[in-house]
Amino acid sequence: MQLIDLFDRGATYGAESPCLIEPGGSTWSYAQVQDLSHRIANGLQTCGVERGSKVGLLSANHVLTFAAILGIVRSNGIWLPVNARNAPEENVNILVRGGCEFLFVHSQFAAQLPQLREAMPALKGIVCIDAELPGVPGLQTWAGEQPAQPFRSEDRTDDVVAIRGTGGTTGLPKGVLISHRNYLAMYANWYAAMPVRERPVHLVVAPLTHAAGSLCFATCGYGGANIILPSAEPAAIIEAIERYKVTQLFLPPTVIYKLLAHPDVRRGDYRSLRYFVYSAAPMSVDKLREALQVFGPVMVQAYGQAEAPFACTIMTADEHAHILGDPALGHRLSSCGRASPFVRVGVMDAEGRLLPPGERGEIVVQGDLVMKGYYQDPEKTAETLRHGWLHTGDVGYRDEDGYFYIVDRMKDLIVSGGFNISPSEVEQVLWAHPAVSECAVIGVPDSHWGESVKAIVELKPGVPWDENAALAYCRDRLGGMKAPKSIEVWPQLPRSTVGKVLKREIRERYWAGQSRRV
Repeated sequence: MQLIDLFDRGATYGAESPCLIEPGGSTWSYAQVQDLSHRIANGLQTCGVERGSKVGLLSANHVLTFAAILGIVRSNGIWLPVNARNAPEENVNILVRGGCEFLFVHSQFAAQLPQLREAMPALKGIVCIDAELPGVPGLQTWAGEQPAQPFRSEDRTDDVVAIRGTGGTTGLPKGVLISHRNYLAMYANWYAAMPVRERPVHLVVAPLTHAAGSLCFATCGYGGANIILPSAEPAAIIEAIERYKVTQLFLPPTVIYKLLAHPDVRRGDYRSLRYFVYSAAPMSVDKLREALQVFGPVMVQAYGQAEAPFACTIMTADEHAHILGDPALGHRLSSCGRASPFVRVGVMDAEGRLLPPGERGEIVVQGDLVMKGYYQDPEKTAETLRHGWLHTGDVGYRDEDGYFYIVDRMKDLIVSGGFNISPSEVEQVLWAHPAVSECAVIGVPDSHWGESVKAIVELKPGVPWDENAALAYCRDRLGGMKAPKSIEVWPQLPRSTVGKVLKREIRERYWAGQSRRV
C-alpha cells in the first residue's frame, strides 16, 4: 500500500465532494484534485522524474499546495519540503543537499528563483503553484498540458516517499527518510486515537509543507474536506470553525495562545469540533485548562518528531476530560500521553537498559513509525537507532499508569513556536559579528513561544556595540524565526577546564525554578 491510496480511498466517498476549500476563493472536488494529481504525476515523469527523484516544494499555504504534494507522492518521486519561513540561503542549502531535481514554488518566493536556478542548474523543471511567472508556468496551465490517464506506480511500501528536515546540533538540518509504511503507521495511530464518526472537516492552519500537509491525508482517507487558511490569524480561525463546521484541526501551542488571547474567542461556536490537536512543543498547563474551558473536551495531545512523525504518544480527548473531572489527576495535564497503539515507547539509560516507571532516562521509540534513517548519513543513523530503538534526545519518565512526561532535552536544540532551531547555526552568525569574541545561544522560557532564542556574548575590547543593530544583523542572515530575540553581554562566559563554554550552567540561570526544561 502507498500513501496516495489514502487519498484515492477518500475519493470513493463521492467524486464531487469538496476536497480542498479556500475561504473566499475556489473549491476543488475530489474528482478535480484526483485528475490534477494524475496530470502532475504524468508531467513529472515526462520531465524525467523517476522513482526516487527528489521534488522540492517551497510554498506558503495555498489551495493547490496540497495538490502538488499529491502529484509528487503519486509520481513515485520523493517529496522534499522546505519551510517557507527559512532564510533564502537555507532554502538553497536544503534543496541542493537534498538533491532536488524538480521544484514547485509559490509566487511569494519569485525573488529567490535566480538564486535557486544558479545553485541548481540541472533542475528538470520549475512550476509555480499559484501564478504564471516569467519563464515559469503556473501549475494549472502546466498540468493542463499533461496526459490525463491514471498514473499508478508499483506498490513499494518501504520506499522513501519524503525527506523531512529536522533541526540538528551541527547547524545543518538532517534529512529524515520517511517511507510509505511510516506514514501509514502514523495514520493507524491517528485513527485509533481519534475515531472517525462522520466525514471530517479539517481546518489547515499550520504549514502544508510540513505537519498540516501530512494530516490532510488523514482527512482524505474518509473523504473529508480540507479548509486551507493562508495564515494563522485568530479571527480567521474562529470564523472558519463556525462557517465550515470544522471537526478537527492541529495548532502548535504558540498559535493556541494567540487564539485564547483574542477578544472574540469566547463568542465562537465550537460545537462542531471533535478533535483539537496540539503538538510540536510543550504546552502551558494553565493555557491547556483554559483551552478545555473555551473549546470543550476536544483537546488531543500528540508527541512525535520528524524521525517518528506525530504519534509516538497520544493523550486523547476522553483522557483530557477524565483528568479534568478528577482533581487528583491534574498533574497528568503536563504529560504527553501514553504510547500510541501501534508503537512501542520506553525510557532507556545510557547503557541501553529500559528503565522502570518513575526513573528518568532518554525516551526511545520502536515500530513501523520509525524512520528508515538519515539521508546520506549512515553514522548518524546508526547512532540514533542504536540498540534497535529510535533515541529521541528527550529526557523523561513514565508513571505507573503508562503516562510519559518530558522533563528535559539531551540535544542542544531550541524549540520555539514548534520549530526546531539549531543554536550552533545562530552562533556561527554571531561569531562573524565584528564586536563578538565568544557567544552561546540557548532557549529561555517564553510564555508565548515555549522557548525564545537568546544569545549571551563576550565582546572584543574597544569595538563599538549596539544590541539593536546586532539583532537586525542576525535577522538579515537568519530570518526572523531563528534570529535571537535578545542578546545579553557578559564579561566572561563559564568554561570547563579545557575551555569549552558550559551551556548547561548558562541555561540554569534562566530555567531555575521551572517544572520542566523544554
